[in-house]
Amino acid sequence: MKGKITKKVKRRLFFQTVFLFILVFTLIFSVFNDWSKIFQNKKKINSLNEEYTSLLEKEESLNSEVTKLQDPDYVARYAREKYMYSLPDEVIIRIPE
Repeated sequence: MKGKITKKVKRRLFFQTVFLFILVFTLIFSVFNDWSKIFQNKKKINSLNEEYTSLLEKEESLNSEVTKLQDPDYVARYAREKYMYSLPDEVIIRIPE
């Protein structure tokens, strides 16, 4: 009887093997999902960092503009150039580029 495997032992080995395959498949699937989420998050972090950098540059530009707009001479020159305002007895001549 030493070399003979009974039906009970075969059935138990079969269920253990099936359980082991299911467990391994579940673990591999879980790891794959986690890696794909990590990859997506890294891509999102990179795009958000780029957006953050561009927003910082825009903020710096706007702060510079605010500082300039607090100077009355700059505001007067800006209004003359942008909106074609003039002082009394001043003639505006526009030259095409």
